[in-house]
Amino acid sequence: MRHPNSRLASISYIRSSCISFANQGSNDLNDKIHTHLRRTGDYKYEITFDEWDGKVVMDEPEPLGESAGANASMMLSSAAGHCLSSSLTFCLEKSRVEMKDLTTDVETTFARNEKGRWRISGIKVKMKPVVEEVDRKKLERCLEMFEDFCIATASIRQGIKVDVEIVRD
Repeated sequence: MRHPNSRLASISYIRSSCISFANQGSNDLNDKIHTHLRRTGDYKYEITFDEWDGKVVMDEPEPLGESAGANASMMLSSAAGHCLSSSLTFCLEKSRVEMKDLTTDVETTFARNEKGRWRISGIKVKMKPVVEEVDRKKLERCLEMFEDFCIATASIRQGIKVDVEIVRD
C-alpha cells in the first residue's frame, strides 16, 4: 500500500537532490564565482573563470563591436534558458525518467526606461520536454518544482520578469 504522503516524500527527495546538485560539481560550487574579463579588441572580451578551464568570447554587435561573440544580453538570455533546462533535466533524471528530447527557446525583449535607456524588459522561455507516456506523471511532478531550483533564473526574477512556457506534445 502506498503511503498517503508518498508524493510529498518524492517531491522532498527531488528537492533535496536538486539542492545537493546545486552544491556539488567538479570544482564544488562555492558561494562565489570568480569571473575575469580581458579586453582583446574594441568591445571584444575574453572571459575566464577560476571554476572552469574554458574561455568565452563576448563582443558587442556591429557597428559598435565586431559581433565576434555573444553580447551580455545574449548571455543573460542563454543563462536563463540553460539553467531552466538543466534544472528540469536533473529533476527528471532523479525521477528516473528518460527524457527523449528537450528544446528550449528564449525570447528576450527590450524597452526603454523612463530615462530613455534600453533595458531588458522580459524573458520568455518556451520549453518542450519529450518523455514516454508512462513517465508523464513524473514529468508533471518535476514541472511543479524545477523552476525553483534554477539559480540563475530565480535570481533574474528578482529584477526581471521571467515567463516560462512548457510545450507539451
